[in-house]
Amino acid sequence: MYSVANEGKWPASWPQELEPLRKQARTYVGPMAPQPHYVIPFTKREDFEAAWPHILKVKSKAAPVILLKSPQTFFECKAGVIIHCPPPQNEGKAMPEEPLPGDSSGRWMYTTYIELVLDGDVVDLSRLEFPDDISVEAGPNAKRDFEIEKFVIERKKNRTRPK
Repeated sequence: MYSVANEGKWPASWPQELEPLRKQARTYVGPMAPQPHYVIPFTKREDFEAAWPHILKVKSKAAPVILLKSPQTFFECKAGVIIHCPPPQNEGKAMPEEPLPGDSSGRWMYTTYIELVLDGDVVDLSRLEFPDDISVEAGPNAKRDFEIEKFVIERKKNRTRPK
């Protein structure tokens, strides 16, 4: 079960440029551990593109951006981002912000990772820039989308080529 707040209750330490987005965001905490998930939907491409570089700043270094096809039904997002954060840690027993072994969806549990919900209009993959040090993966509902898979494969190829 999740608790839900109709505002973004993310940490004050996040970039100031994200402050105006708190009103349009939702915060989910759960389901088993008190793990926060912030859904930030967008209806205007310009607003999303202005926020995108600042959204990337909250992601853990080791964590990917995971591409999802619109709509993302569980968190009710047609275009925008879902930022998943690690659950609070006990003092002195913090888990490192890195992936857990395996290939399950829970492997990023102790990182802050971003799911990017692509609708092709407001959030258009062909218009986005990803810094070279950011890995990108296709999410479960995007693995059979030709354009998303092509983007992920090309990006992986380009990241592994020597410069």
